[in-house]
Amino acid sequence: MTKFVRLIDMDRCMGCQACVAACYQENHYTPGSPWNEMIEYEIGTYPHVGKVFGTMGCMHCEGAPCKTVCDAINVHAISKNEYGVVLVDYDKCIGCGYCDTVCPYNVPQFSKEITSLYGEGELSPLETIPQEQRHPTHRKKNNVMEKCTFCWHKLEQAINSNQIDKIGVDPHFTPSCDLVCPVDARFFGDLDNPDSEVSRQIGTKKATQLKKEYGTNPQVYYKISGGDF
Repeated sequence: MTKFVRLIDMDRCMGCQACVAACYQENHYTPGSPWNEMIEYEIGTYPHVGKVFGTMGCMHCEGAPCKTVCDAINVHAISKNEYGVVLVDYDKCIGCGYCDTVCPYNVPQFSKEITSLYGEGELSPLETIPQEQRHPTHRKKNNVMEKCTFCWHKLEQAINSNQIDKIGVDPHFTPSCDLVCPVDARFFGDLDNPDSEVSRQIGTKKATQLKKEYGTNPQVYYKISGGDF
């Protein structure tokens, strides 16, 4: 078994947003519909106060409410594959918004209109790639839901080339947001492999999942001190 998970160490995160920028570039960012957002809040009581930073993206829940509600209305635009990655089929999505309503993490992003990252008609290098030549997760459309895919287009390459052991190790097969962190606050890999770095880090740092009371069993873990969010 293989189960991809992410760990975000909020004790180390300094809020630089390099991971946010990397996601923008890697995943054809739709203005107004970010897949990765930086959250910051203050802790403590004056004069002993501080700030905590952490990013929020799709949790790729084991019991994904978004998939449950999409299946319930017989649309079936959201799937969860054998590796635990939750994906959206843009061709099936009807833009009803139910997935957004039931998500405890406010993850689903609706792209009302696909516009250029640069604006005023100028295209970024990725936007010049014809739609039919893009990975399915990058063939975005107006009025559908989109979200973080764990950079599935990169994971899929590793799986198809029998290099799954390099996911989380080789930059070509690792989510871009996890690659660029300058303070090593992000880890990605196979939780079911006890020798993987992410598995060791989650155990060592006693990481936790957010909003566990909803029973979603998210596949993103956080090392948290100074308060929940």
